Amino acid sequence: MRNTAETVSNRNSFVADVSAVASRAIRSLTREPEFIGPALAIPIFFFVVNIGALEAFVERQPGIDYRAFQLPVAIVFAVTGISRANMLVIDIQTGYLDRMLVTPIRRTALLLGLMIADIVLALALATVVLVLGFVVGVGFETGVPGLMAFLALSMAWSLAFTGFPYTVALRTGNPAAVNSAFLIFFPFAFLTPSMLPRDLMSGWLKTVSAWNPVTYLLEGMRSVISIVVSSPCPGRTIVSAENFENMRSSMLLIIVLKSPPSKFVAPGPPGKSVSPEKSKGVSST
Repeated sequence: MRNTAETVSNRNSFVADVSAVASRAIRSLTREPEFIGPALAIPIFFFVVNIGALEAFVERQPGIDYRAFQLPVAIVFAVTGISRANMLVIDIQTGYLDRMLVTPIRRTALLLGLMIADIVLALALATVVLVLGFVVGVGFETGVPGLMAFLALSMAWSLAFTGFPYTVALRTGNPAAVNSAFLIFFPFAFLTPSMLPRDLMSGWLKTVSAWNPVTYLLEGMRSVISIVVSSPCPGRTIVSAENFENMRSSMLLIIVLKSPPSKFVAPGPPGKSVSPEKSKGVSST
């Protein structure tokens, strides 16, 4: 009975630790509008420009709704690379992280709390882009379940990609290096069927896109918007086997890329603080 009570107490303490860190990170978002503005401006810009430039050309092919085709691209741009890694770097440089390490707070909670704030921000950005999509006429033929699956894929991708900036933050403690981590995404973003369906692509770009994992993320998200085939039975619809494969590939991609740093902070003797120099190079040990 005593062991059960201790287990419940430890679990509650861990949840409280994560909640405290997440609350602080979420509150900081309201004080950084300059961080949220570009995160929305870039996907909205590409969404509007791509539709204006290519919609008439691409929709010459029967069965393509180019606005629905571009919506996953805008969502992926919105939720990729947004993280509280810069906040972690500031905490390292100011010594706030050192002070947190000498408290009873669990060290994994320091990172998980920041990731929860990332999910909240990604959901807010995705919602704004979704509203824009609804305004221009995009609809989910798969209904509410399809919309939920679409958002789940978006959030999972966002969480998976945050492993890159957090790794850079823990290894370098340099805000400029953290900001540059987003550049990793650009080759993956544009060497995909982001502008045109793969059937309309040719040459080396079509070959590269077939090997690019982000291709299958985009196609998986598109499969839950409107690509539905009719069942031989009246009044029923089924998702094609290809769409199931796209969804499966997207989930496998998320699992593979979800690789956070193996160690958040190096263990130290109880009651002793870690110097800023050591915490900057924490994950290199």
